[in-house]
Amino acid sequence: MNTPKTYTVEEAKRRLERYCVYQERCHKEVQQKLYEMRMIPLAIDEIIDHLLRHNFLNETRFAQAFARGKFRTKKWGRNRIINELKRREISKFNIKIALKEIPDSEYYKTFEVLAEKRLQQLASEENLQRKRKKLADYLFYRGWESELVYAKVNELSK
Repeated sequence: MNTPKTYTVEEAKRRLERYCVYQERCHKEVQQKLYEMRMIPLAIDEIIDHLLRHNFLNETRFAQAFARGKFRTKKWGRNRIINELKRREISKFNIKIALKEIPDSEYYKTFEVLAEKRLQQLASEENLQRKRKKLADYLFYRGWESELVYAKVNELSK
């Protein structure tokens, strides 16, 4: 049976520096990684403090990058982005800053494109009610606001 690798505090610092440089991380991910590396709480605090002081770890920067990335690549709406950031224990303050990364004009244009694309996929659906439900479910799952979704769904009955 092989024993798990142990790390000195310095080794763990270097390793976590690389981990944070590769991609923006939140505090929760870094803590999880350190627990997986079997670091003791005192060492975890010291390493996180080091990462914060040397700007490897920055919650505001993480939240901004996360919001931009999920919006642009996965076409998530604000609700889904907010919920995912909350799951990562990001503060309300940083969530607010992160949402400013998404320009309103781009946001609404993306919503329209996404809704139209989904309607194309549902073109073969004969039943109007089922079509409306599928469109709404799809947009809600992606985190778009109910007033946008219902306005779009109501366009279908015209």
